[in-house]
Amino acid sequence: LTPLVFLDWAADVYPQRPAVVHGARRYTWTQYRDRCRRLASALEAHGVGPGDTVAAVLANTPEMLEAHFGVPMTGAVLNAVNTRLDAPTIAHILDHGEATVLLVDREFAGVVRQALEAASVTPLVVDVDDSEFTGSGERIGTVEYEAFLAGGDPGYRRTQPVDEWQAISLNYTSGTTARPKGVQLTHRNLWLNATMMALHAGVTDRDVYLHTLPMFH
Repeated sequence: LTPLVFLDWAADVYPQRPAVVHGARRYTWTQYRDRCRRLASALEAHGVGPGDTVAAVLANTPEMLEAHFGVPMTGAVLNAVNTRLDAPTIAHILDHGEATVLLVDREFAGVVRQALEAASVTPLVVDVDDSEFTGSGERIGTVEYEAFLAGGDPGYRRTQPVDEWQAISLNYTSGTTARPKGVQLTHRNLWLNATMMALHAGVTDRDVYLHTLPMFH
């Protein structure tokens, strides 16, 4: 069981239906899958593979959605970091999770820059410039996300998990009682969670889902 099959199913069955709406940006299921594959291909070209950790300090943007499929397509593990944490806590998470790549929204560049200065790891930093964010914030990475994607292959064939108990995500507590503690979830965990949520909520192919909870949860 792996949630990666959900993306293939949606893109194969409803290729031209809208998959992502973010302000003026619109992607069909075919376009969304292509972008996820490009991300996976670009990550693999930079040495990311099974068991590696890709961290993300992102808001609820298309790039965050793409990371949720693009990262595990390579066999790597997604670490979506709480955007409300301070620099020392983020630094601890990056070190403990051994992040090899870090996707950073320009909105959070200030605190992430401080975290990187304090961290021991030196991940490849990819800047994400949210089209809906109009506030201040600099680019601190070595490559911009769209340029990174441009080097990827939309025909990338994803890595099949070795088994359904393979880790797919690494989440951390908020560190209210001690340093954040990491919890790994598996492909099986997330397939079951998604399926049960859809059944419980009665989700159909006619519904539009508004994700209001921060996706790092």
